[in-house]
Amino acid sequence: MSIYVFDGTMTGLLSCIFRAFQFKQFDVQICTDGQVQAGLFADVIDVASHDEHAQRVWQGLKLKASDRALKQFYYAFLSEQQQAFQHCFNFAVYVFQQQRDVSKNYGHVDVLGLSQWAKQVGREKHRMEAFVRFKKCQDGLFISLVSPDFNVLPLIERHFKARYQDQRWLIYDEKRNYGIYYDLKQVHQVDMDATTIDGQIQSGHSQSFNIELDDDEVLYDQLWKDYFRSVNIEARRNMKLHVQYVPRRYWRYMNEKAI
Repeated sequence: MSIYVFDGTMTGLLSCIFRAFQFKQFDVQICTDGQVQAGLFADVIDVASHDEHAQRVWQGLKLKASDRALKQFYYAFLSEQQQAFQHCFNFAVYVFQQQRDVSKNYGHVDVLGLSQWAKQVGREKHRMEAFVRFKKCQDGLFISLVSPDFNVLPLIERHFKARYQDQRWLIYDEKRNYGIYYDLKQVHQVDMDATTIDGQIQSGHSQSFNIELDDDEVLYDQLWKDYFRSVNIEARRNMKLHVQYVPRRYWRYMNEKAI
């Protein structure tokens, strides 16, 4: 068995698939840096990200698999889980080795695995869209700090751009140390260190953010808590059902849960 080690990017994963067909190596374990657990007879190979190779593989998948399968492939990749990376690799090998479209053959372990990981990532995407709460800064920027299980920021930017077109906002992933920033025209990816959140942040596009909270933010926060308390019917409180729809790990984003 060979172990392919890649940099954790989509380009890197697709480059692994290209190399597998280039050297006819299909019994391959996919790993990212730091996850390698080589056996006694394993051949560890570092696969460099190659844009041209990745594009050839992606274009080939477009010809061989359905649009839904390509979406599931991307969603599964965003899970950042080694098991999901392996399903993506095995799925691509399976698809390329067949003459017909097999991307809906859920009897195959990797087609099914891809679908299951995509479903988990999709569920996290919808929850982030529902539970993200913004706080207003002194310079008019609205900021939200999140820490999703999966890397869903690329999936939620369209939703927030469409919903909040008239205000500047920043959604920052504390776990992955990057965010998405909307400047009233387009969305930028911004990389930053979590330790700089309490100061001035540079986005890499010559855009600066003052993240000191607006003086009225405490008032708005209290108004929202009062509204939530007033519409709540205590006699019908069902905490078991509530946790089912709003898991506790999301409560940290929600102002009304801090009452």
